[in-house]
Formats: sequence, structure tokens, C-alpha cells
Amino acid sequence: MHTTVFERHLVSESLIDESLAGSTLSSFWVDDADIPALPQFGGTTHCDLTVVGAGYTGLWTALLAKQRHPEWRVVVVDAKTPGWAASGRNGGFVEATLTHGESNGKTRYPKEYEVLDQAGLDNLNAIEKTVKEFGWDCDFWRSGSLAVAVEPHEVAWLRETADGEREIFLDQADLKKRVNSPTYLAATYAPKDTAMVHPGKLASEMLKTVLELGVEVFSNSPVKTISASTENITLSLGSGVIRARKVALATNAFPSLLRRFRLHTVPVYDYVLMTEPLSAEQKKSVGWLGKEGIADLANQFHYYRITADDRILFGGYDAIYHYGGKIRRSYEDRAASYRKLASHFFTTFPQLEGLRFSHRWAGVIDTCSRFSAFFATAHHNRVAYAAGFTGLGVAATRFAADVMLDQLEGERTWRTELEMVKSMPMPFPPEPLCFPAVQATRAALDAADHNYGKRGLFLTTLDALGLGFDS
Repeated sequence: MHTTVFERHLVSESLIDESLAGSTLSSFWVDDADIPALPQFGGTTHCDLTVVGAGYTGLWTALLAKQRHPEWRVVVVDAKTPGWAASGRNGGFVEATLTHGESNGKTRYPKEYEVLDQAGLDNLNAIEKTVKEFGWDCDFWRSGSLAVAVEPHEVAWLRETADGEREIFLDQADLKKRVNSPTYLAATYAPKDTAMVHPGKLASEMLKTVLELGVEVFSNSPVKTISASTENITLSLGSGVIRARKVALATNAFPSLLRRFRLHTVPVYDYVLMTEPLSAEQKKSVGWLGKEGIADLANQFHYYRITADDRILFGGYDAIYHYGGKIRRSYEDRAASYRKLASHFFTTFPQLEGLRFSHRWAGVIDTCSRFSAFFATAHHNRVAYAAGFTGLGVAATRFAADVMLDQLEGERTWRTELEMVKSMPMPFPPEPLCFPAVQATRAALDAADHNYGKRGLFLTTLDALGLGFDS
């Protein structure tokens, strides 16, 4: 059985202890962002559009709705505060892909992949344009990304995908000039397909803009039920009632208000560490002047990036599903995952021994079986729903907002006619079947990583059934 580089080059338990001592269990991004205080919704009101959820999907929907229809009264409600969930806990990778990568996209949507690929690039360009247009202070830079090989068999994978334009092959020597890690054997550099952003500041800037456009946003206002009449969609909150002509549901990994879709996603916990700022000497030892986003190639992969103030975010690898699909605060403090990440961090950058982590946190990924967002409508196209981004939603949420608005307007557009938009992923089985199925999948992915990336019978069967699970 093949061992991984992180098993061949272990770090000491004392180093892990010291690095994590004093770290705060909270998202650095949220702590570092200025989210304006907002009122709780109360009473009864009517509006043209209600958006449930004030993360990226909800805020993009509100912003684009006001740009399309300045006369609309738009109300956004969130169960807690804007950007507190996935939008304030991700790595800040703004990826062009709408399909969770080229392989997943070509497998699932072979006839329209070129359209989806271009749509993803156009969507990323539109985000960059919006950032500049509104002057958002969110540490946005179009730095591109590196896919790094840390095992010999992965180098061949990179040579196969490199086309010299979208993906440029870098050998070990060229890669070391960009980022210095003894684990790196080669990489591909994709200069156009990724931007980096400060997730908390992005949420904050989006919120400020929608407020300036006249959108009403309410915190601590969870929606309990949704119902329909001939005239309106009625949202019942603990603190009041909203009647709207149209509703967009942007609730990510949380249980859908449309019961029929509750098995289409499962909440999977992803864990993250953030370091203290690097000293000038530490930064010189690593390089990373281009500030590219980085990910390695295993099924259980790491993603990491450097921030504007020279911290390093290091996350991924563990993906934990809890029995029953519950979302609980207690699941966020998982010592085993943080210790594993710390160990892998110092294997990747041994020259940073002595650096401490200032923050540790977890976020819930709205995982669906096709690894890319799905879209649905209800109540005669007066309610639209998007979910299932599976960890690559920072950019794709803007595309999803456009899709939902197209659907709510009742117009056939090139977006609404996409097979990706018209089709649905397979739902997950209910408990008690879901938990063992997810655990078996995790074990199979781990086995593949320990067998030179070769997928066994369990994974190939899932592939044949269209369930993916490639990362």
C-alpha cells in the first residue's frame, strides 16, 4: 500500500501542540470584516421579491434584481447575520468553473460543456468588473491558481491536462521559483481561471451595495414555513409575515424550505486553519510573490492561499458528515482535523516551523451528488431555489442568482435552457442509509489515495451511476 508524502514526512506532536495553542475557534474572515448591524424583521409586509439567505447567493440575487428592476421592493432575510455561514468560512477561491472542474463538466454535460466553460469565464469577468465598478475593498486579485503534484504518479496527470494556454505545465525547478515547498514535484498554472478574495470583506461590501440600492436586509429573522396562494407567496417568520410576488431561496446547506429537495444535499464539514502573519524572513523562505491559490491533487486534497497581510490559510483534506445531516456548532471544534491539518501544513512548509495558527474554524459544504449547483422552481415559477455548490460556490453563486431571476421572470433564456439547469442530481438516501454510504465513499477515496490514485470497484460503480465523488 502506497503511503502519502504527509505520512512519509511526519512532524512532531509537540510542534502541532505549540502551533495550535491559543488559536481562536472562529472565522478569521468574519472577525476581520465590517458587517453593519441590521434590524430583525417584524410585523407584516408585502414586496416584489423576498430572498431567503444573505450569503453570496442571496446578496447576488438582490443586487442583480435591483439592477434588472430598480422599481422592485426587495427584502432579504437571514437566520443570523449576512455572510456568517459558508460565505464567511470559505478559502476565498473565486473559480471560473461552474461544473466543479473540467473532468466533471465534460462527463456530465458533454454537449454543452464549451458553453458552460465560457459562461464560467464570463461570470468571473463580470464579478471582477463589479468589484471595480462599485469599488469594493475586498482584497480581490486575479492571481490564477496552481495545481501541485506531491506524489510521482500525479506528475503524469498534470502533463496530460496542460495545454500551454489555460493550463501551463511547470516542472519542479520552475515551480520552486513561485512557491517553495519540498513536497512539490510539478504543477500546472491556470492564470485566468481563478481570483482570490477576502470572503468576509466581499460579503460586507456586497451588503453595503445592496443597502445603497434600496434593498431591505434583516438579520436574526429565520423563515419557518413557506406557502402559496393565488396572489402571493407567504413566508412565516417567528417575528412576522412577508407576502411576496416572488421568492428566491438561497439557504445553501441548510434544510430546504421546499421539503421535496431536502435529500438533494448533505452538509459536509470542511476544516480550516489560518496562520499569524509571516515575518519578512518567513515570507522570503516561501516565496509566493504571485499570490496564486494552491491545491494538491489527491481525492482528499488540501487548498491554501496567502492573504493580503501575509497569513496562510490551509484547509481541506477531512470532509466530515455527521449522522442525520445535522448542522451543529459543536461539530466545528474537531481537534483531530485541526491537528491533521497542522501536521500537513508543516510537512508542506517545514521552513515555517515555529509559526502559530491564530484561527481555526469549520464550515458546512452543501454537497450534492453531481458536485455542481442545481436549480429548481415551485409554485408556478414564483419560487426559485439553487443549492449544491459543493465547495466551489464563491463565483458560481452569481451565475445561480442570474438563473433564479430568469426563472422568476418566466422567460426562456440561454441559461434556463441549459441541461445543467433543467436536470437534477440524484438525491442521497435517507438515514439510516446515508451515513454508512458516505463513510464507505470516504474510505474508498482514502484507499485510492493510497493506491497511486487508482479508483476501486466502489468508486468506479459510483462513477457509472453518475454519482461522481472525484474529490
